[in-house]
Amino acid sequence: MIRVKPFKGVRPAKEYAKKVASFPYDVINSQEAKEIAKGNDYSFLHVVKPEIDLPEGTNIYDDKVYQKGRENYDRLKEQKVLIKDEEPSFYIYREKMGNVEQKGLVVCCHIDDYLENRIKKHEHTRTVKEEDRIKHVQTIDANTGPVFLTYRRNNEIQHIIEYFMKNNAPEYDFKSDDGIEHTFYKISDQSIIEKIIGLFNSIDSLYVADGHHRSAAAAKTGERRREANENHTGNEEYNWFLTIIFPHDELYIMDYNRVVKDLNGNSEDQFIEKVKQDFYLEPKDSKYSPEDQKSFGMYLGGKWYKLTAIEDRYDKEDVIESLDVAILQKNLLTPILDIGDPKTDERIDFIGGIRGLEELERLVDSGKFKVAFAMHATAIEQLMDVADMDKVMPPKSTWFEPKLRSGMISHDLS
Repeated sequence: MIRVKPFKGVRPAKEYAKKVASFPYDVINSQEAKEIAKGNDYSFLHVVKPEIDLPEGTNIYDDKVYQKGRENYDRLKEQKVLIKDEEPSFYIYREKMGNVEQKGLVVCCHIDDYLENRIKKHEHTRTVKEEDRIKHVQTIDANTGPVFLTYRRNNEIQHIIEYFMKNNAPEYDFKSDDGIEHTFYKISDQSIIEKIIGLFNSIDSLYVADGHHRSAAAAKTGERRREANENHTGNEEYNWFLTIIFPHDELYIMDYNRVVKDLNGNSEDQFIEKVKQDFYLEPKDSKYSPEDQKSFGMYLGGKWYKLTAIEDRYDKEDVIESLDVAILQKNLLTPILDIGDPKTDERIDFIGGIRGLEELERLVDSGKFKVAFAMHATAIEQLMDVADMDKVMPPKSTWFEPKLRSGMISHDLS
């Protein structure tokens, strides 16, 4: 049984929506954020990346950063750029990128559903990043970035969403500079709200698609506030956190590619011979993007190759070991290139598929990296299977597009 709750969303006045909406805090760095927000005092980057308003070189974990985020959030409210809805509502957030269209419900989920694993995870979180998000939430007193959740499609819920969109005008409808269409609706009809609540009560599980640190921080913030509140009743807003829930079959997972700085002392010929021990290798005349799972593109020395995993070199029955990212890690990155922990090894980097194979070529041709691997995208069903078994995906397994924009909606905790 999944609990969802309507809430009084904090969101842009209609005329400011496009200016406010920003990339999430964790997909761009501080310098990129500063450049994007230049000349736009309304950008939500001033809230989720507030170091852009502090002196160059400020530690992003300095207390001043979180205080600046609170100051900017309050400023946008005072200027009536952000307005809090008067009645608790659900919302619909539709994104369209080319032929990809996803329509999700914006709701608050209960932290106990997260803590008791009805909202399932597929990644480990890092303490330093959790603490960063906890400080952000605690200082601003709001969830300013939604957690991206998915669930196995429920046709009744999707029918409500599509019927509502067909028969109601959106609150916002704009195209961001990267060409993605954003459409946003508000549901305040109590009968529809109650119907949605009832339908989610019949659902067993939700899955964190993106936002593991945000969801962990929301839950731990709630736990800390419970402990600190002698008059805790269970009805406080900190028991709930901001989410957007999409059906699994509308999500688009792109490839999450790898580039490595050196060949671990091997010449190119030596490296290729070692690769052939666990992969069939086929030279290609042009860029190669894998058409199927268990195959990989490799760019080395100005040439593309197709690698196909040899079947008896991995466990086909193991839900983790049979993932492409695990096969590449276990049969190539670790034994040949000596990359043990891809999360911490500075010799490897990860490139979202949205940047294309050209970016892999550019990085290798520049001399900064020696070899690149183009991956086949992980399937959403694989992610859910892993989470159902209480296991975790290997690092950097999924890259979701389009990204949710921050600032479209926030959830105040008091």
